[in-house]
Amino acid sequence: MIEVKNLTKRYGQNLALDRVSFKVEEGTIVGFLGPNGAGKSTTMNIITGYLSATSGEVTVSGKNTLDEPNEVKRQIGYLPEQPPLYMDMTVKEYLNFMYDLKKTKLPREQHLKEICQLVKIENVYTRLIGNLSKGYKQRVGIAQALIGNPPVLILDEPTVGLDPKQIIEIRTLIKNLGRNHTVILSSHILPEVQAVCERIIVINNGRVVADGATDTLAHDLSPDHRLILRAEGPERDMVHALQGVPGVVMAYSMGEKERGVYELSVESTPDKDIRRDVFALMARKGWPMLALRNTDLTLEDLFLQLTSSDASLNDHEGPDLDPEKDLEFEAAGEKEEKTGEDEKTEEGDGE
Repeated sequence: MIEVKNLTKRYGQNLALDRVSFKVEEGTIVGFLGPNGAGKSTTMNIITGYLSATSGEVTVSGKNTLDEPNEVKRQIGYLPEQPPLYMDMTVKEYLNFMYDLKKTKLPREQHLKEICQLVKIENVYTRLIGNLSKGYKQRVGIAQALIGNPPVLILDEPTVGLDPKQIIEIRTLIKNLGRNHTVILSSHILPEVQAVCERIIVINNGRVVADGATDTLAHDLSPDHRLILRAEGPERDMVHALQGVPGVVMAYSMGEKERGVYELSVESTPDKDIRRDVFALMARKGWPMLALRNTDLTLEDLFLQLTSSDASLNDHEGPDLDPEKDLEFEAAGEKEEKTGEDEKTEEGDGE
């Protein structure tokens, strides 16, 4: 569905993107993860055709963004970090305006009604956008992205500035949209990505530093694959039995933690999940297992490791993108990542 090949973007001497490449298959929700200034928004702006790349190419449904820009734009619904709303319009006026702007061919009244029902803005359809809460404005922004029923949705920080209830509602909405659309969701909020996305692409200093399934990425990139368990039973017998579990490389005792209770370390090969086998063994032997945890990196640990300033993780040609210089790019009219500013809570209709 979307293929990005060797995408590079320079702002003068500063390298914003350095040979970024990835593919997004049809019908998946992909999390685009990275710190502020990493290059997330630049990548998405290039995919949508808002910015041009210094080099590299992007194709959407086999159409190149440079050769067939209008065809590509019809395939994409885009929600920027700041939704492109007109505060002096009502929701109805704005959506009809966007319908005309996109030259949509679908039946107007029915199409807009279905979108409003999907994003749950029917009750504010005749209200001024400027009087709506932040949550409702985000919903209106998503509604405009859905006009024309594009197969691809690109959402840049869709929950920024929302309260916890609104965040949960927008996450649920994105999951529902993922049933019929390919979704790229940009964020630096880890729980949001874990809750919504099937796959994660981590970008740092303009380069892709990790790419994998949400539920296995941390495990795959962890240097150490061990289980730490506490069990009650004969120390030597437990260690000997654990050493015989298929996939176990090494097992040893870490000492007695309570009377008759030992903490045991069990190391396995990276491709083997031994938790069920270990549980079955301990149950079969009648050795109560009181605790079990693994030493895999959490997604948070992985994110911090991948986005650290360690040169070994970001060894590439050209200077690193400086977050301070991002502000200069924005002032010049070329938007990169925005630094995290607290958004003022808006008065109006709450959710």
